[in-house]
Amino acid sequence: MKNQYNKLNEYLKEKYGERVLKICIDGGFTCPNRDGTKGIGGCIFCSQRGSGEHLEILSIREQVQNGLEYKKDRASKFIAYFQNYTNTYDTIENLRDKYNQALIDDRIVCLAVATRPDCINQEVCELLSSFKDKVDVWVELGLQTSNDESGKSIHRGYDSKEFTEAVKLLNQYGLDCITHIMIGLPGENHQDIENTVAFLNKHNIQGIKIHSTYVVENTKLAEMYEDKEYEPMSLDYYIKEACFVISHIHPGIVIHKISGDAPKDILLAPNWNLHKKWIINGIEKYLKENDLWQGKFAQI
Repeated sequence: MKNQYNKLNEYLKEKYGERVLKICIDGGFTCPNRDGTKGIGGCIFCSQRGSGEHLEILSIREQVQNGLEYKKDRASKFIAYFQNYTNTYDTIENLRDKYNQALIDDRIVCLAVATRPDCINQEVCELLSSFKDKVDVWVELGLQTSNDESGKSIHRGYDSKEFTEAVKLLNQYGLDCITHIMIGLPGENHQDIENTVAFLNKHNIQGIKIHSTYVVENTKLAEMYEDKEYEPMSLDYYIKEACFVISHIHPGIVIHKISGDAPKDILLAPNWNLHKKWIINGIEKYLKENDLWQGKFAQI
């Protein structure tokens, strides 16, 4: 067996013939779970900048130009990745303008857009698919969990049925779907992870991000943690559950991430989340020691 799981960097190298790097972009978006449409304050784990703490507050064009300049010695092909908040939550005209501001260089081979299932519709899909003659297009959908009761408790603002409908639409338009799931959500256990993986295997998705739940400042989860209503999981637990996901998810899916990247300056817990090598090495060691690989137990 070549690899224990389908790693993103190897997939990109095979697809494009060379190394490909991401340029992360703050597109100046908000979220229906923040502006009052669905809620205020976002999901309980979401930071004030919607997971975009490290991004500079510049124009989209400037962010891309800076990214190209900074990374030009490490790669010659790039992904323009609209990362934080909900990057399909705007008028079609504004979305078209923002995406075009990012696609300013022939070295950009892919447009990647992070969003929510309830912000995917036919108009958005038509717009995104219109870029396919120029670049590949990925759409990243936050699912987090297939348990809709957990979804309510984390103030997600949409249900699993909306995720299913969004994936169907993306499939119809030939848009790659990358799904984001989380291990260690409040009140969840192994059965929830098992159910989420089984749910995902019923969908035609092309990629997955496996994310650890961590606590950052100025969030509802931080309040729960400080009030001892939430206890972060151990590294051993995360490794075991991540390996369950890998060994049970469809073998053809590309695994984009196997841990969350915690912002160091606002992280409250768990401390192990700062040590990415511990996590990756731990997962790969566990897979090897237990003779596991991606899709070994997938029921598809």
